[in-house]
Amino acid sequence: MSDTSSSALPRQVADAYVDAYIDLDPITGTYLGVAESYRRLPDFSPAGQEATAELIRRTLVELDAAEQVPGADTDEERRCARLLRERLTAELAVHEAEEGLRAVSNIHSPAHSLREVFTATPTATEEDWAAVVDRLRAVPAALEGYRASLALGLERKLYGGPRPTATFIGQLGTWAGENGTGFFEDFVAGGPAALRAELDEAAGQASAGLVALRDWMRDVYAPAVEGAPDTVGRERYARWARQFNGTDLDLDEAYAYGWSEYHRLLAEMRTEADKILPGAGPWEALAHLDVHGKHIEGEEEVRVWLQNLMDEAIEALDGTHFELAERVRKVESRIAPAGGAAAPYYTGPSEDFSRPGRTWLPTMGETRFPMYDLVSTWYHEGVPGHHLQIAQWTHVAASLSRYQASVGQVSANAEGWALYAERLMDELGFLPDAERRLGYLDAQMMRACRVIVDIGMHLELEIPADSPFRPGERWTPALAEEFFGNHSGRPADFVESELTRYLSMPGQAIGYKLGERAWLLGRENARKAHGDAFDLKAWHMAALSQGSLGLDDLVDELSKL
Repeated sequence: MSDTSSSALPRQVADAYVDAYIDLDPITGTYLGVAESYRRLPDFSPAGQEATAELIRRTLVELDAAEQVPGADTDEERRCARLLRERLTAELAVHEAEEGLRAVSNIHSPAHSLREVFTATPTATEEDWAAVVDRLRAVPAALEGYRASLALGLERKLYGGPRPTATFIGQLGTWAGENGTGFFEDFVAGGPAALRAELDEAAGQASAGLVALRDWMRDVYAPAVEGAPDTVGRERYARWARQFNGTDLDLDEAYAYGWSEYHRLLAEMRTEADKILPGAGPWEALAHLDVHGKHIEGEEEVRVWLQNLMDEAIEALDGTHFELAERVRKVESRIAPAGGAAAPYYTGPSEDFSRPGRTWLPTMGETRFPMYDLVSTWYHEGVPGHHLQIAQWTHVAASLSRYQASVGQVSANAEGWALYAERLMDELGFLPDAERRLGYLDAQMMRACRVIVDIGMHLELEIPADSPFRPGERWTPALAEEFFGNHSGRPADFVESELTRYLSMPGQAIGYKLGERAWLLGRENARKAHGDAFDLKAWHMAALSQGSLGLDDLVDELSKL
């Protein structure tokens, strides 16, 4: 870690941490646009994990000192200090519980991060491609470090879930090209002729690393974890919920809130469904829309349609409900590489905006895309959702800190804003017909069901008496999948992928609704404080310019704006 003097303020400590963290994690450096990161990959081994933990411990000591320095009590320094302390404390708790020794997932693991970073690695010049060669050659060692961590987890009887393990093994085979061209071979296909031999050789080495990990996972890891629970229990769940939500939650209250939202949304969905297919229930109406509703044909056609949807939203919202810098106005629609999870996602811009923010649509082999399922999702992933928040943080990073704008992101803050953004577009009249509005309510219902099943199955809670689904029984993953499938307009493979995700990322999926609740409460408190003088556009921009915060801190800060 770079030297931080005894007179450093919290924001200086935070930015020194970012510099040191990027040195350990060049994947994060790549997303920030740090050129020195492009050739390298992190050390995912137990030693690499401990190096990050030691950096956290040193930084917390430096933060103690920084909070005593004159000037540390300004709003800017105070917000940064509370975020840095909360984030590092939560991350250290996860490390010390040795969660990194059983990090198996269908969406979020070292192997997923390693693959996805190539989609953010520059490839504009021959020099860029030379860096790609070096990074590809680093893949086998990075995967071996990850395997070593999982092997130590087996020794210590710290097991990843059998269901995520089985899914992950299949993903590794897909990425390696088991049924076609491998991810790395496909990635280098557009490289320059001058580096053709080196690129092909390095891509082959990277794919061989995937095959080696796949074989070990299949032959050693999967048999070892067979019979282990997929759920994590209350203690582990609380730890992970803190990591993803930035606060210690009352899990039983959150579970009850999920049910209250379920009942509210179900009533609204029935009203909209009746407009589409009189007498039909919500999911009957959604099934009708799958066949007879508006849709887009073709992968490239849907990419262009989503791009236009975001461009139109920017034109309509800028100057009315937001004030956007020119570089924040640019966002790209992309099709996600094959072999990942089913959920769409967003990647933020580089720090200098040379790489813009991007939304990614996994097509899962489909070529026909119902419109009702896409509109509010792209308000969530793109504009005014993830893109406006993450890009605005990046835009104002100089007046915050790099940490607040990037590394210190709290999942529930970002996902809560994105879900608030969907609701905002409904409030502003951007969902004018029953088809789009039922799609929005279906997406909201999915997030309410996430709260119910994620907490319910991991804590094995009882299903309440007023539930239309198996009242009095206790949640299991099988019941959760059945319930989720019964209350979603999405196909079976999406539902399966979602449940596997919840099992391997406990506490993350609840942050959408709990985060939205925090944003709405902060807005309502600010509105009450200002009365008729409340300016929604000014509040939006102030809220999006304060950087990341955990949920309790978020409500506190939003209420003051």
